[in-house]
Amino acid sequence: MERSHTGPDAARIALAWLGHPVTVFALVVLVLNDHVLKAAQPGWLTGKLSDVAGLVLAPPLVAVLAALIVPRLPARAAAGLGLGLVGVGFTVVKTSGYAAAAASAAWSVVSGPSLVRADRTDLLALPALAVAGWCWGRARRDPVGRRSARLVRLLVLLPAAVLAVAATTAVRYHDAVRTAVVDGRLAAGVGSSQGAYPSPYVDTWRVSDDGGETWRDPTPAEEQLLDPWLKPSSGSAVAPPPAPPAAPKREGCSVATPQRCYRLVAGRIRVDESDDAGQTWRLAWEVTEEQRAILSRRYQEAGPHGERITSQELTVLDVGDGRHVVLVANGRDGFALRGPDGDWRRIGFAGAYPAEDVPPPLGAISPAERRSDPLRAVLLAVALAGLVLIVSGARAGLKVGRGSWLPLLLGAFTFVTALVLAVVWLVDSFFLLSGAVLVCVVLLLGTPWLALIPTWVKDAQGRWIIEVLLGAVLTAMLAGLPLTGWLYGRPAYASTAVALAGLAAVPGLLLGWRAARLVGNFAPRAEPPYPLLPAVAPMPDSSGPVRPVAPDEPAR
Repeated sequence: MERSHTGPDAARIALAWLGHPVTVFALVVLVLNDHVLKAAQPGWLTGKLSDVAGLVLAPPLVAVLAALIVPRLPARAAAGLGLGLVGVGFTVVKTSGYAAAAASAAWSVVSGPSLVRADRTDLLALPALAVAGWCWGRARRDPVGRRSARLVRLLVLLPAAVLAVAATTAVRYHDAVRTAVVDGRLAAGVGSSQGAYPSPYVDTWRVSDDGGETWRDPTPAEEQLLDPWLKPSSGSAVAPPPAPPAAPKREGCSVATPQRCYRLVAGRIRVDESDDAGQTWRLAWEVTEEQRAILSRRYQEAGPHGERITSQELTVLDVGDGRHVVLVANGRDGFALRGPDGDWRRIGFAGAYPAEDVPPPLGAISPAERRSDPLRAVLLAVALAGLVLIVSGARAGLKVGRGSWLPLLLGAFTFVTALVLAVVWLVDSFFLLSGAVLVCVVLLLGTPWLALIPTWVKDAQGRWIIEVLLGAVLTAMLAGLPLTGWLYGRPAYASTAVALAGLAAVPGLLLGWRAARLVGNFAPRAEPPYPLLPAVAPMPDSSGPVRPVAPDEPAR
């Protein structure tokens, strides 16, 4: 009979699995592909290669961590846990947009701005789990025995595997940054950046021969004319990079009708027009501030105040018959085009990236497109429910005369939680956000213990605990209503949703405050409604009958 591997044997087998040559090869492939090959040749092949390598590497990594956390976990259970969790998680993320958005938010917290897409074609990589299972079968026959070999895997191979899985390639998001006229044709310049502001350089140009109706790649002659705007090459490590191109044009007029001019409004997606050569201006087209606020929650790396969702440059081109077109670069939202007939429309990135050439509808959004906003909403709702517990606990502590230490402690706890929660809501840096989320979760988990488990609980009836918990649940549900609406774009502003959530906490606070009437004031027991039996006096002779005692007769 085969011996069951448990405890230390499970860890030795899992470490042997992680150190199997095929697993180590998958680790090397994953690092090279994510940080070298994807940058040099992005496409379908490099994307699938990361999926295959990750599916081979992730199961032994999960098994090792499980064996270290649960020392007596059987080896078969550790292997099943690794293969099962990785397989199920990969399938769910690749088939569900909501799961992909949640994975993107979680990965962004762990490793910086990341993008996980729901793509069912990635399920073609699932057979790689069979390769991982084969590696486990081979490692099971030769577990790591020597302590030095185990230390090498723990101190070198395990951290490398964790970093390889977590530290994916940084995501660069496209921006519509420049517009120009080249040889009498419209040209649209698309750049990319990782920061809060669009890059001043262009990664690729698109040219239109029909006033923006269709787009194509520029010819070599056109590329030479547009060269000053192109991103500098990184081939030379000695020569300094050239200076950024000239400042974008934020105002332009038609040549055929000089009195018709257009200008951009700083910090917004808005174009004004003038019929008197700039003497007076009126609105021509805009994305309202409410719509822009929703777009800033949809787009990755939009900037703390939506800096990457603003108009960058415009160009006016005459197309004959006294008509003209206007092309506006709007950063992460792509380009906007005014047609010859005066109609405005958003056109994405002019065919440079077909998957993004259908801009999202204005004023509409879903939680799956909001990155880490669902996490923020949940933390705020739980924090408001915790506030009900804290207020109720402090009120009950004062009621039973426990002194002022409990309200002071709970007040300090509330203040620290509010500061950390403000960081979660206001900061976009993934380093600060990841730390703040962890601290916030710890603080919120400690709320019930501080508020409901002090020494004065023995002075409270069970009904008090029920009412307090009911107030906390009611607060979470009522606060969740405006926060859920905010995730769907109504209201558009986060400040409005937070204010409404705060008002929604008032009924729960009142219920928890009123519950203090049940603490420390216990009514005496009521007299029974039935008459008591008369007392029976003991007889001196136990052999005789028992005689009842009259009410006025003294006991002998």
